[in-house]
Amino acid sequence: MIPAYLSNPFAAVFGGGKPIDGGRTYKDGRRILGDGKTYRGLFSGIFCGFLAGCVEVWLSFRGFEILGIEMPGFGPDYTSSLIVVLALASGALFGDMFKSFFKRRMGLKRGASLPLVDQLDFVVGAWVFTYLAAPEWFVSNFTPGIMLTVIIITPLLHLTTNIIGYFIGVKKEPW
Repeated sequence: MIPAYLSNPFAAVFGGGKPIDGGRTYKDGRRILGDGKTYRGLFSGIFCGFLAGCVEVWLSFRGFEILGIEMPGFGPDYTSSLIVVLALASGALFGDMFKSFFKRRMGLKRGASLPLVDQLDFVVGAWVFTYLAAPEWFVSNFTPGIMLTVIIITPLLHLTTNIIGYFIGVKKEPW
C-alpha cells in the first residue's frame, strides 16, 4: 500500500496550479472537483507514489528483509510489478477525486470533513485500479485479513499525516 499511501500526501505537498476541472461547474451549478484537485498535484502524487513503489520493487527483487521479514513482491517480474505499483499510486488519487466529485454534489466545500470516506477513498481507488490491472496478483495478495487490517490502520495513518500536514502548513484542515 505504500505507493497508494504516499501519492496522496505528495499530491498535497506539490499540488497547486491549474485545477483539473478548469473551474467548470456540473449541471447542479457546483464545481466538478474544486481547486484542490490540480494537474500538478495529480502528476506529482502519482510520480512520488510510483517512485516509492519502484524502490520497493527493487528491494524485493534483491531479497531485502526488515527484522527478518522479506519485502513483499508486486509481481513475478519487473514489468508486472511496475504495473501494480502504477495502479496503486494512480488509483489512490483517482479514488480521492471520485470522492471529491461526490462531496461537491452533496454541497460540501473543499476541506469539509466526511469521516471514514475521507480516510478510505484512496484505498478503494487503489484497490479498484489494481484489481483491474492485475486481478490475480490482487486476489492473492489482498486477502480478507490484509484488507481488514488496511481498513483499520489507514484512518489512523491518514489522520496522523493530515495533522502533520496541517502543522507544517500544507493542509488548511487537520483532517
